[in-house]
Amino acid sequence: MGSDEHGRGRRRRSPHSESSGAVDAPLPAPEALIRPWRTATLVASLVAAVELVLLLAAAVLLLAKPLSHAMERHAQAAAFKAPKQYAPIVKRVKQHVAAPRLTRDQTRVWVLNGNGRSGAAGIEAAKLSAVGYRVRGTANARRTDYATTVVMYRPGYQGDAKRLARDMQLKVVGPLDGLAVKALHGAQIVVLLGAR
Repeated sequence: MGSDEHGRGRRRRSPHSESSGAVDAPLPAPEALIRPWRTATLVASLVAAVELVLLLAAAVLLLAKPLSHAMERHAQAAAFKAPKQYAPIVKRVKQHVAAPRLTRDQTRVWVLNGNGRSGAAGIEAAKLSAVGYRVRGTANARRTDYATTVVMYRPGYQGDAKRLARDMQLKVVGPLDGLAVKALHGAQIVVLLGAR
């Protein structure tokens, strides 16, 4: 039974030398089993991070152009907007007000009702008389829609008109406007009653 009988180079088995049953082999260490999962997790995380960076870069590229156009339009609107209008600076010039020429009992006043309320001129005339002014008379003004009470004076009686306005707590004082001197019936000052 040589090698010639069974063929050249073939080995012969001996009945007891090798078994045909299952063979026990040692298992690899637990670290070796875990390592492939760790590696897979790290690779997946790295891929996710790269995708995130690519998505952020794409978002910046897509939003950069519209955002830059919006900023440019806003800057142009701000640059070409009309400048803010400020009120002009007004220097207050202290006016020299002449002293009253007449005493209160020498000052003659004409009262005109310009607010349309019945009896308003008579009430104001009574107040003026109580303070000491001589009321020459009362009448209705041509119009009855004056908003503010005005104290008007004949030339040379500005000081007297300012004193009367201060006595009656009135704010608007000015020279005769729209009235002739002869319409005053000898009075130096006219009180034209308005709504206030």
